[in-house]
Amino acid sequence: MSRAKNGSETMRETVTMEPVTLESVLAKENLNAAWAQVKANGGAAGVDGLDIEHSAEYLREHWEPIKAALLAGRYQPEAVRAVEIPKANGGVRTLGVPIVRDRLIEQAIHQKLSPVWEPDFSGHSYGFRPARSAHDAVRAGQGFIKAGKSWVIDIDLKNFFDRVDHDKLMHLVGQKVRDKRLLRLIGDYLRAPLQMPDGRREQRGQGTPQGGPLSPLLANIYLDPLDKELEKRGLSFVRYADDIAIFVSSERAAGRVKQSVIAWIEKHLKVEVNREKSGSGPSDQSGLLGFRLYTDGRIGVSPKTVERLKVKVRELWDGRQSLTSEQLREQWQRYIRGWWNYFALADWRREVEDLTGWIRRHMRKCFWLRWEKPRGRLNALHRLGVRGRALGNAYCGKGAWAMARHPSLQQALKNATLQRYGFDIPWSPSTARM
Repeated sequence: MSRAKNGSETMRETVTMEPVTLESVLAKENLNAAWAQVKANGGAAGVDGLDIEHSAEYLREHWEPIKAALLAGRYQPEAVRAVEIPKANGGVRTLGVPIVRDRLIEQAIHQKLSPVWEPDFSGHSYGFRPARSAHDAVRAGQGFIKAGKSWVIDIDLKNFFDRVDHDKLMHLVGQKVRDKRLLRLIGDYLRAPLQMPDGRREQRGQGTPQGGPLSPLLANIYLDPLDKELEKRGLSFVRYADDIAIFVSSERAAGRVKQSVIAWIEKHLKVEVNREKSGSGPSDQSGLLGFRLYTDGRIGVSPKTVERLKVKVRELWDGRQSLTSEQLREQWQRYIRGWWNYFALADWRREVEDLTGWIRRHMRKCFWLRWEKPRGRLNALHRLGVRGRALGNAYCGKGAWAMARHPSLQQALKNATLQRYGFDIPWSPSTARM
């Protein structure tokens, strides 16, 4: 008797019955949706210097010959502008910024390929997927810990996005894409040269630099065999792009699994594992996507995240910045609200809450420095309600960090005053006392 198919199997069969072709990628409806997404994402111009608005004008005028070149296999993607950004733990990460025209085409390809792979991707994979997030990955890790698997193996893939093997990746893509013109175009995007900040162009024989719309999907396709291998072994794990955490119940199991998985990755994926950054230990001694998972199931903020927050606070409240008070407020709100929108998932917040007074001290120090001279400080203190002999502290010779704790400055820039002017701290109630 044949087994009845469930909903996901039916969906999978329906998707595979409609092969992806270059014509379907370039269909008007798909391109319109792709343009809407590219426009919404914004981003800087590529090597041609054209932003979204100017690229729109260019495409309106030149799209027909571009489309003809794509269909004929004559289209050649432009070089990708390399942008180096510092890593939190030192070194730099190279991002690639394609020109807007290529971002449009990559997005159009992504929209057609994603539904083909999505039904088969692992439920343990969370990065760059529809209706999945880093928070979902953290909650999944929390669930494994509550189930008694409180030893975590962290696997660090060394410069993964720069080391992806093109031949292996294209073999995986070719298992579901049969249109040779589309495969050739994807390969051309993989090989598009990187234009470095000094103008040099570096040819690429491996890697899929982050920055283009297609790169995250290709990374998930490349790492899907790893997900399947870990599932076959019955392991509990979460993967968010190249961040991999495996949860086991004991130190002995962790040592065994770590060595075995590292060997499999290097043999089958042809990607080097950074053994110095890969390790295992109790969950509360490691981090997952910026969070710390305690062995009792609580979610906290990792020590590295707290240190990075402190570095950013010092940067944003540097009194030497040539910014107005309004600009200071706007850049602070933009950063701290985004930070808290992400880390508010934590239900153990002591490490963050303990920074509240320290952050306000940096705010007060910043304003003391900006008032510069005694006369300016006197006027500012008076304007903020300080009266009598306390105004004499405008002439105090103490350093700005010491003055940030002085009663006169705390009176002038009370918590309520900072809150009223928008210099708020989202995890601290507006009624908090100094």
